[in-house]
Amino acid sequence: MLYIIFLVLHNLVRWLVLITAIFALFRAYRGWLGKVEWKNLDRRAGVFFTSTMDLQMLLGLILYIGLSPITHVFFSNIPQAIYSGGEVAFFGVEHIVTMVIAVILAHAGSAMSRKTGDSARQHRTAAIFYTLSVLAVILAIPWWRPLLRL
Repeated sequence: MLYIIFLVLHNLVRWLVLITAIFALFRAYRGWLGKVEWKNLDRRAGVFFTSTMDLQMLLGLILYIGLSPITHVFFSNIPQAIYSGGEVAFFGVEHIVTMVIAVILAHAGSAMSRKTGDSARQHRTAAIFYTLSVLAVILAIPWWRPLLRL
């Protein structure tokens, strides 16, 4: 039962990640291409995005380490799971590694954009790193699973 609760939460939070990613990307590209001054809302957009990514990572790690029957199979025989491919290998290796990279990219974009001197570089840095983060997320989504799981 706990597995289902966390799986549903993980699924729902992905939509928060998407909404905050769109908002952060909009602010970053609008500022970069429109030559708009960096504002506190631009910084907060990055904070919202990275915070939802962190929450999603926490839920995912709880599933990965303790609750998911898929990762239990993975951890019971890692070499066999990796070589056999499929869903077990995807969630055991590909999904987790790509999502960790996505979280790192989001945080790097948020931190580096705040430390950069001028507005144009701040927006450009945020746009590049947030875009790379979202692309990593898109690569790691299990598209064969339901998009809304309740």
